[in-house]
Amino acid sequence: MGTLHNGLHADHIQSALTGSAAAQSALVASWRRSMRLYGLNPGEGTPPNVLTERELNEARERLGSLIHTAQASLDRLYSAVGGAGCCVLLADKDGVPVDRRGSASDDETFYRMGLWTGAVWSEESEGTNGIGTALAEQRALTIHREQHFRSKNTALSCTVAPIFDHRGRLMAAIDVSSARRDLTEDFVKLIAVAVVDAARRVEAENFRLAFPKARIVLAQDAQNALSERAMHALIAVDEDDLVIGASRSARHMLGLTDESLSKPVPASDVLGQHANAERDYAIAERGAIQRALARTGGNVSAAATNLGISRATLHRKLKRLGLS
Repeated sequence: MGTLHNGLHADHIQSALTGSAAAQSALVASWRRSMRLYGLNPGEGTPPNVLTERELNEARERLGSLIHTAQASLDRLYSAVGGAGCCVLLADKDGVPVDRRGSASDDETFYRMGLWTGAVWSEESEGTNGIGTALAEQRALTIHREQHFRSKNTALSCTVAPIFDHRGRLMAAIDVSSARRDLTEDFVKLIAVAVVDAARRVEAENFRLAFPKARIVLAQDAQNALSERAMHALIAVDEDDLVIGASRSARHMLGLTDESLSKPVPASDVLGQHANAERDYAIAERGAIQRALARTGGNVSAAATNLGISRATLHRKLKRLGLS
């Protein structure tokens, strides 16, 4: 029965690659890469390649603090889907799971299928699959059962969302996989929402940790204020109100690049709030003086000393700014 299924699945893939749908379907495009670019055979039944313990440790080290950063989000995600027979994986950008959540009662099944830390699930190695294809296409997706390239993986339903680092580069992916045949389409949709949410939470926390002294601002886009991209468009602003970092969503929404961020950029310019320079200076000066006065309990002489100006100069500024 398994051999028959393998043959039918392989025939289905070959037919799709030569049919009219090939030019329109992202799934068929992935099947085409699997067969023609990577030279894979859909009927091949060998399990995924597995890294050595040393190689797995090196992969974890390359991810740095992300594994620790992702812990809470992975735990929250598993608490939502684990009872339904799903496992949760955090994979690096090469498609190798480096962390995992799963029920002991399901471990044997998932281990046999290769859904385990150290297994290589890149598209190049396994063909169309949730982790590998989401990384190859850099987008969230579900590969459900027969959508997998290899026949041996068609018992799986895998929903994955990529994670991008603080510079917008592909870094990792979160996967929820199930081998249950009674997994409904509606539940898969709920899993997809939860997986994307978990990935964006990890991204946001990683972004904040990358700019520990900066103010993190949600970029606003009036035309797309409710879009998923807008809700995760973060920029990092330093004490001088200069933009020093932007998340992938913010880069796409505001047209920012590594090159444009390599030079000082006022946050007001990036956010489309092109304010008058003199007014900006007056606001900043007013704020500095008010903070100095607050720290000295209203003592003008002490405030002037802290600001590095004379008492007479401070009095003139107070009068000009309407603070006297």
